[in-house]
Amino acid sequence: MAVRHRLIKTSPDTVWAVLADGDKYPLWVVGPSDAEPVRGQWPRTDAAIRYEVSLGPLRVSNETVVRRCEEGSELELEAHAGPLGTARIDIELRPWGEHCLVRVDEHPLQGAGGLLHNAGFEVLIQLRHRAMLRRLARLCEKEEAAQHA
Repeated sequence: MAVRHRLIKTSPDTVWAVLADGDKYPLWVVGPSDAEPVRGQWPRTDAAIRYEVSLGPLRVSNETVVRRCEEGSELELEAHAGPLGTARIDIELRPWGEHCLVRVDEHPLQGAGGLLHNAGFEVLIQLRHRAMLRRLARLCEKEEAAQHA
């Protein structure tokens, strides 16, 4: 189970606004491009967005579904990765002084991802989470700076 956290130097409200904007999904998640709503209103429960992931010359269409949403504090997603199966991704926001502590917890649910899950796979997830949280922090800090400009 891959768990990673990062202190983002913005308010939890700013971080939530970025997470709640489905159009910004490919800006902070590592891999996706061309995200579009499939159903529902992101980030309400059962809403989904579809996006493409490039794997060399191959482009794979994937989908992420909101399984649980506690507005302003937690977003639980199920990412469908084609033949790799599905993964549960829980993103939790905690106020930390005037900033926001973001905690990401991911583990495979179904398919080959669960069978392949080992210490090496865990390292790859941790690296992806590190990049994802760095991208999320930059985006949120830029959003907050624009609000105060």
